[in-house]
Amino acid sequence: MRRPLSFVETFVKKWPGKKYFGVYRFMPLFFLMGATVEFAMINWRPLGVNFYDVYKKKEAARIAEEEAQS
Repeated sequence: MRRPLSFVETFVKKWPGKKYFGVYRFMPLFFLMGATVEFAMINWRPLGVNFYDVYKKKEAARIAEEEAQS
């Protein structure tokens, strides 16, 4: 008796390009997911601060600390 396919298995089997690209046929999907995460890191501001604001503050503190030691 065969078990029913899960959503992931169905999705993978229906994704086009298996004959020519193999596992690399999913690269556009991962590229779009990465772009979405990057966009969220830049534009989404939970609690009024985003990833880049935190990075800039820490980098400025690190540079000020290096200059104070010199």
